[in-house]
Amino acid sequence: MTLLENKIAVVTGGTSGIGLATAIRFVEQGAHVFIAGRRQSELDKAVAKIGTNVTGVKADIAKLDDLDHLYEIVAKKGKIDVIFAGAAFVEKTMTAAATPEHFDKTFDTNARGTYFTVQKALPYLNDGASIILVASAGKDKGLPGRSTYSATKAALRSFARTWTSELKERRIRANVLSPGAVDTPMFDDQFPSKEGAAKARNQITAMTPLARLAYPDEIACAALFLASDLSSYVAGIDLPVDGGLTAV
Repeated sequence: MTLLENKIAVVTGGTSGIGLATAIRFVEQGAHVFIAGRRQSELDKAVAKIGTNVTGVKADIAKLDDLDHLYEIVAKKGKIDVIFAGAAFVEKTMTAAATPEHFDKTFDTNARGTYFTVQKALPYLNDGASIILVASAGKDKGLPGRSTYSATKAALRSFARTWTSELKERRIRANVLSPGAVDTPMFDDQFPSKEGAAKARNQITAMTPLARLAYPDEIACAALFLASDLSSYVAGIDLPVDGGLTAV
């Protein structure tokens, strides 16, 4: 029997990178997955790549009406067993140069959007469901240019602690997954040039004991653990999947 047989999962940020790799893993393990993303063209590509047992829903988690629409569609299929809250916005900006618009966009998506992704899902969750919040190893490091991004990811760690207490009567487990640098388009998109991205790759590789970036599927495998009964006695944790970056 597969690990997520007949389960329903919602994956936000599911059109590329970690989210797409996670959706693929979940489907392989028997789940029907609803992937949410902001761009219809990317949703269509992701759905085609996954192939079966997947539904794409256009939704921006920073817009509460979009979240309502998402869950209305999911509810037609049944109750939710897994939420993988992976949608995020990152923009590398030094504090002295940060604008209110940068701050608001980062917090509206990463902190507020993730919060309401979970809050609005609560009536649709099965008892015993798994909530997985995607944070970042950066929340535990003082990386220049990451003040707002890292702060939003630290907020997710706090959310998981509180939700572990609040949802215990329903046996709903909330956990945090904290990747290090991952080889995805999102990594390169943070930098204004290919040369800048390459320099950043070299720097993070030098800082990481395993001396490379993660592959998206490595993060997806950790997500599968938290989503399944393999982690049935795991609640409220922060699981680093960062090649040792924050451990040394």
